[in-house]
Amino acid sequence: MTKIEINPSIAPFPKPTALLGSLVEGIPNFMDIVWLNRVNRSPNIWVVSVNKKHHTMKGIQETGWFSLNFPNTSLVEKTDYCGLVSGRDVDKSELFQVFYDPEENVPLIKECPVCVSCAVTQYVELPDHFVVFGEVKHVYSEEQFLTDGALDSEKMDLIIFTRPGPIGNYWSLGKKIGKAWSIGKNVSE
Repeated sequence: MTKIEINPSIAPFPKPTALLGSLVEGIPNFMDIVWLNRVNRSPNIWVVSVNKKHHTMKGIQETGWFSLNFPNTSLVEKTDYCGLVSGRDVDKSELFQVFYDPEENVPLIKECPVCVSCAVTQYVELPDHFVVFGEVKHVYSEEQFLTDGALDSEKMDLIIFTRPGPIGNYWSLGKKIGKAWSIGKNVSE
């Protein structure tokens, strides 16, 4: 099999889809985001990469807080809509039942299986994006999304984004194929 060089700007790996939330001039705003990841265990720090032009970024800079709300597949249309329109033009808080972190005024989405509030710890400025580091302060879910007290991927039915080609697609999570830190033990040296 011969490897060929392809477009270096692609991102062929699947990514979780979230609704990034912030208060912008006192109004809850949410945008669709897939450029996110956990980058430290203790303290638990997550990172998002947000275009400097996004209205949501203005709120993050104003308040020093953001939320990550992980929608399930039933919210795919509303999630995509939040990436198509700007909070400068549309009040997206009306799309959801918004609740707030009790310690900080961070907007969260009740319909999402998992909601996370983060305090900004650092910004890194890139040419067209800010990379925003946030320490996780609170995580909210519901009993219906847990199995034995832990989040259950099958029950949450989260949205996954892929863009191996010129157009991105949303997917639901596929079947489990093995247990992490275990299945590799089957490989013999």
